[in-house]
Amino acid sequence: MVSVARARELLSRLKDLRILVVGDVILDTYLYGDVERISPEAPVPVLEVRGEEFRLGGAGNVARNLSALGVETFLCGVVGRDEGGQILRQLLGQNGIKAFLVEDERPTTKKTRVVSRNQQLLRIDWESKERISGETLKRVIDVVLSLEVDAVVVSDYAKGVITPQLMKVIKEKGVFVSVDPRPQNKELYRGASLMTPNEKELRAMTGEGEIEELGKRLKEELALGTLVVTRGEKGMTLFSEEIRDFPARARKVYDVTGAGDTVIACLTALRLAGASWEECCELGNVCGGIVVGEFGTATVSPEKILRELERQT
Repeated sequence: MVSVARARELLSRLKDLRILVVGDVILDTYLYGDVERISPEAPVPVLEVRGEEFRLGGAGNVARNLSALGVETFLCGVVGRDEGGQILRQLLGQNGIKAFLVEDERPTTKKTRVVSRNQQLLRIDWESKERISGETLKRVIDVVLSLEVDAVVVSDYAKGVITPQLMKVIKEKGVFVSVDPRPQNKELYRGASLMTPNEKELRAMTGEGEIEELGKRLKEELALGTLVVTRGEKGMTLFSEEIRDFPARARKVYDVTGAGDTVIACLTALRLAGASWEECCELGNVCGGIVVGEFGTATVSPEKILRELERQT
């Protein structure tokens, strides 16, 4: 396990990094309330709303995690000309993220979760999955070309922002490129420095079989620098010079929403700070364990990571 002193050294370097997140920005909305009765109109529960909360989701949550780690964070995505887009701009500003949001005719991607007593009853999605094109695509590419950064994190939720043309431009920047993938866009990620699918996504991209064989096959097929497969309660498996499993560090699993966003943010930042891949995965597991113990999309800070390491050692 990484020592507290070593972790403190690595985390202290994060403030010197500049990282750009590109991808599908999502507005996560939570409607909280109580359910005391069933509707007389249909056999469904009636939620008496007590509150509403907005959070950064998708690429926004990756950026939020990077910013919470102390990284100078930039975000490029697409929003609609609507209230959701305005709320996202406010949230990004509040989290210290330098946002370059391109407006489009599509609605801002929004996921509303209806929650009672910390149990999700229903999720409602507003979205367009058509790939961006024309002036919208050009403006996103212009942002990517204009920024000098140490790495680009591609946060692909298959809502249309990540296109072949955009990926070509990102790869040509010549910086570290990490990808949180969607199986249907598999071919776009060829040559990435790091890819972090979960086990279900890995199988969707390769087929059935043992994880070790599937990971090796995907890494070779896409010529990836490094592959890290996140496996929930089993932790994660690293495919680099060698294949190695890292057990999960969660004390309890409360909500897995956004855990993948946290992991790719932590792995990317720590690698750029000089951590070995083994150190990245060990600390990535610590970070993932922290956020699944909280409700909704959550973040980790250097202070949280060090506290958790001290507790475990």
